[in-house]
Amino acid sequence: MNIYVGNLAYSVRDEDLLSAFQQYGDVSSAKVIMDRDTGRSKGFGFVEMSNDEQGRAAIAAINNTELSGRSMRVNEARPREERPRRF
Repeated sequence: MNIYVGNLAYSVRDEDLLSAFQQYGDVSSAKVIMDRDTGRSKGFGFVEMSNDEQGRAAIAAINNTELSGRSMRVNEARPREERPRRF
C-alpha cells in the first residue's frame, strides 16, 4: 500500500517517516520529496507498506498526529497523473 503523508515540517527526513510508520508494520520504503533545485523538503512524502491491512491501520493511527511540531495529513496515495512533458 502506498501512503501519502502531507503537511510535514521541512526538517523531517526519510528516517523520521520510517520510524513513525514502522510501529504499525513492515515499511518497504519511506521517502520525503525534496526540491531538486534547493535541496529542501517540499513538505510531503510517501510511505510504502507491504501489507494493506497494516497500511490502513497506520493511516488511521497517524493521521492528524504531530511529527516535528506539525500535524501530518495521512491517506492512501492516489495514482500519479500523467502530465505533458516539458521541453
